[in-house]
Amino acid sequence: MNENITPLELRQKIRAGKFKENTSGLCHGFVQCNLVMLPKDWADDFLKFCELNDKPCPLIAVSNSPGDTFLEGIAEDLDLRTDIPSYRIFKDGLLTEEVNDITDYWRDDLVTFALGCSFSFEESLIADGLDVRNISESVNVPMYRTDIDCTPVGPFKGKMVVSMRPFDAKDTIRAIQICTGFPSVHGAPIHFGDPKLIGISDIEKPDFGDRVTIKENEHPVFWACGVTPQVALEQARPPFCITHSPGCMLVTDLTNSSLAE
Repeated sequence: MNENITPLELRQKIRAGKFKENTSGLCHGFVQCNLVMLPKDWADDFLKFCELNDKPCPLIAVSNSPGDTFLEGIAEDLDLRTDIPSYRIFKDGLLTEEVNDITDYWRDDLVTFALGCSFSFEESLIADGLDVRNISESVNVPMYRTDIDCTPVGPFKGKMVVSMRPFDAKDTIRAIQICTGFPSVHGAPIHFGDPKLIGISDIEKPDFGDRVTIKENEHPVFWACGVTPQVALEQARPPFCITHSPGCMLVTDLTNSSLAE
C-alpha cells in the first residue's frame, strides 16, 4: 500500500473490499480514530466516561443524531458502515464476530464516537528522527491491559489499556516533549520502564497487536490507548455494540497538525 495515499482514496479502497489490514503508517499527516458505536440509551454514560478518562478516550467527534452513518466535518463521503478495515461486534459484552462491513448489523439507534488514536502522534516522532518500532518493523503497535483503574461512570468501568513503543533514555525524553503537545490523541506517555509496575507481567506477549523488538539500551514507553473503551464495554455488557478492530482505524480528513497545541 502506498504510504502517501489520501484518506479519501483509502476509505474508498476499504469500502470496495480492497484493503482489510491495519492502518498504521498510512495517510501521513491525517488523524486516525478509534470507533465505538452504542445504542442511544447507553450513549450518555459513555460520553461522560470519555470526558472523565480523556487520556485513553480522547473524543474527536460524536454523531449529531442516532442512526447517522457519517460524522460531521471529519471526512468527505464517509460511510461508517463500510469505511473501516475491520469491525468487532459485541453482544452482552462478548465479542461475537469480526467483520469487514457492518451494513447488515446497522441499527437506527446507534450513536458513534470517534476517539483519538496514537497513530496521529507517531508521525511527529518519526519527523523528529525517532525510530517508532511498530512502523519500522511493519507491524501493529503492541497493546497491553494494565492494572490502572479508569474513572467509572454508570456501567462503564475497567482497567486502562496502553500502547508501547521502546526508546532509549534520550529519545524517551524527546517523545514526552513531543507528545505533550497532542492531548487530543492521548498526550504524553503515562509510564516508562518496568512494565510490572502497571500490571504487565510479560512485555513479550501483548494483549492486542504485535510484539516489537526492544533493544538492549532501550526500555518500554507506554501511552494510554484507545482500546481502553473495549475493556470498559466488556465490563458494562451493553446488549449490542460495534467497535473497530485494534489497529484498524477510521482515517479522517483532519490533519494531525490541527490537533497540536
